[in-house]
Amino acid sequence: MTDFTLHDETTVPEASKPLLENSKAAFGMIPNLHAVMAESPQLLEAYQRVHELFQNSSFGKDELTVVWQTINVENTCSYCVPAHTAIAHGMKVDLEITDALRNQTPLPNARLETLRDFTLKIVRERGNLTEASVQAFLDAGFTRQNILDIILGYAQKVMSNYTNHLAKTPVDKPFQKFD
Repeated sequence: MTDFTLHDETTVPEASKPLLENSKAAFGMIPNLHAVMAESPQLLEAYQRVHELFQNSSFGKDELTVVWQTINVENTCSYCVPAHTAIAHGMKVDLEITDALRNQTPLPNARLETLRDFTLKIVRERGNLTEASVQAFLDAGFTRQNILDIILGYAQKVMSNYTNHLAKTPVDKPFQKFD
């Protein structure tokens, strides 16, 4: 298996240096995912930008967590599940929500459950949803923008989940307690 480098300030490609500085400023450390992605400045920059865009999307903190963790769990990402549990904890998302997502048990309300189910349909059906599925989501009070924002979140998760699968990214110490 190919070994991927966990870059730091001394080994990082020049074009990734400011990106790792951004990571350090945002997280107080360089997350191992970012350290791996730094091998490709384009991937790391895209990931950081899509992360920012998704955080500023039509979803609140609980809904962001539902989309992220639904995809992380579905893709069995052993790095992102604990990392996003830590992020959700920092965003003060109710533990009942994070536990339900991790354990694939019912969420505390119908709206979040509908969001999880629809996100899973997008992932499992590769975006080829029936008109009835889309209409049911809209009828539940969601919008077309919400649908497109799920796709944005999924794009972010493809970058991180697949990188972590290939690199076997070790979980950072601060995230290990959420493993």
